[in-house]
Amino acid sequence: MSVEISFFEQVNRSFDRAADLTDYDPVLLSLIRRCNAVYYISFPLKRDDGSIEVVEAWRAEHSHHKLPTKGGFRYSLGVSEDEVMALAALMTYKCAIVNVPFGGGKGGVKIRRRNYSDDEIERITRRYTYELQKKNFIGPGVDVPAPDYGTTSREMAIMCDTYTALTPDKLDAHACVTGKPVAQGGVRGRTEATGRGVFHGISEACAIEGDMRALGLQPGVGGKTVVIQGFGNVGYHAALYLHEAGAKVIAIAEYDGAIHDENGLDPVAVQAHRNDHGTILGIPGSTTLDNSLDALELECDILVPAALENQIGADNVDRIRAKIIAEAANGPVTADASEQLAERGVMVIPDSYLNAGGVVVSYFEWVKNLAHVRYGRLQKRWQGQAYRDLLSEVQKATGHEFPPDVMRTFLNGPDEQDLVFSGLEETMVAAYQEIRERKARLADACDLRTAAFVVAIDKIVASYSDLGIFP
Repeated sequence: MSVEISFFEQVNRSFDRAADLTDYDPVLLSLIRRCNAVYYISFPLKRDDGSIEVVEAWRAEHSHHKLPTKGGFRYSLGVSEDEVMALAALMTYKCAIVNVPFGGGKGGVKIRRRNYSDDEIERITRRYTYELQKKNFIGPGVDVPAPDYGTTSREMAIMCDTYTALTPDKLDAHACVTGKPVAQGGVRGRTEATGRGVFHGISEACAIEGDMRALGLQPGVGGKTVVIQGFGNVGYHAALYLHEAGAKVIAIAEYDGAIHDENGLDPVAVQAHRNDHGTILGIPGSTTLDNSLDALELECDILVPAALENQIGADNVDRIRAKIIAEAANGPVTADASEQLAERGVMVIPDSYLNAGGVVVSYFEWVKNLAHVRYGRLQKRWQGQAYRDLLSEVQKATGHEFPPDVMRTFLNGPDEQDLVFSGLEETMVAAYQEIRERKARLADACDLRTAAFVVAIDKIVASYSDLGIFP
């Protein structure tokens, strides 16, 4: 009988497995492994009906090897001290893996979002922000929250507005959170960032012919069958980009059930159906699965768990039939299940890398807020004119006229979203190649998850060494 362990301990098991493959000072490894600070908050909420409710909340800062700490803020009944510590730890390693200069943080409020009105959510968000600011757990150079499960750009705008009212430093106040609406200092492309990053990670993994042959698959995303669990922002955009690349999304699961269609589902049509009916269930031509977890056990090439942690564990790992599991959520596969899947030859693309698209683009937003200038504003027209002159000379020399769509692409120059998406793709591709190269050097000693943790440990150790704390 397996013993259930906490989420934070599961993260630490993955860390320990990687740490055993290094030669670093055990004291240094212990320092990296621990959570630096956790703040517990409780406060009263006056409901719309006049009743009073006590709300619990947390914020964890896992590592201060780089500042600010960075990580999402969620509304969920699953929020606990253990959860925010685990998610903050994952953020530490995630930021290191994709070369983003942050420590890891995470926070949340223990409520079910849909049980509260917009006015109540605003009151909760403002009070939570006030509590964080009072104890110095939020700020552009201190700790920078972002959207997570159950939160949106609206909550980020409310947090930013509240923090700005409280802080004496008004100049850089907008950098206190990321994931804001564009009009409030957000960056174009942030909404799609995590799902798009998931797509780039899957695409890069599938592009390596030898790795795909070992799984009995052809290289490339096109033609592969995909199951998506969780059709929120991340799941929707991952499904959308995979669908556009030629993959076949055969099932989508949500909290109230799942839909299955071997002929493939169009994510845009599923989203439109949900907007009209309040559920993804009932799409014409699809089969309904009453238990959404059943979708995880469908035979497919790629399974994308994009919901919550601990979705694949001891009770169902033996029934998982996917060849690739792409962890779009945080911690969807337990530590023990991950080891079993690796032994069976299933490729698990780890969350500590795969869902880093959000923090990558959050980094771009944070830099934009501190620089006070939109990406592309300075070079867009100059670059467009330079291309115009170049293409004009090429046309004169060759007599060849470029098609109008080609001309428009070159002459318009890159806008902010173009640059953000380019930076995101470059980051995800480079990080995957670094992880895979480390895995190859360690040979049979590790899977992709362990290799990713080794990469993270190396970079965090380098930060401490640069500070002169350890040799």
